[in-house]
Amino acid sequence: MSIISVNFSKAQDITKDRLRLLREPLFAVQDVAFQRALETGADTTAIVTEKQRLRDITKQVDECETLEALSALSCDA
Repeated sequence: MSIISVNFSKAQDITKDRLRLLREPLFAVQDVAFQRALETGADTTAIVTEKQRLRDITKQVDECETLEALSALSCDA
């Protein structure tokens, strides 16, 4: 009988890559919203906050201690 082990560090790297791919189109939407807000003089606070949340999403990976926690991470607000 062989034992299967998981390289947790590699799983974290894979999760970061997954999250980066998922957040890419979300950044594009926020970039457009930011430009429109600038053009109209609207408040950009919520947009800036959302963009920072998306940037910080990969930092959450380092706080995970289980594969289940890694799997649960998402870019959804």
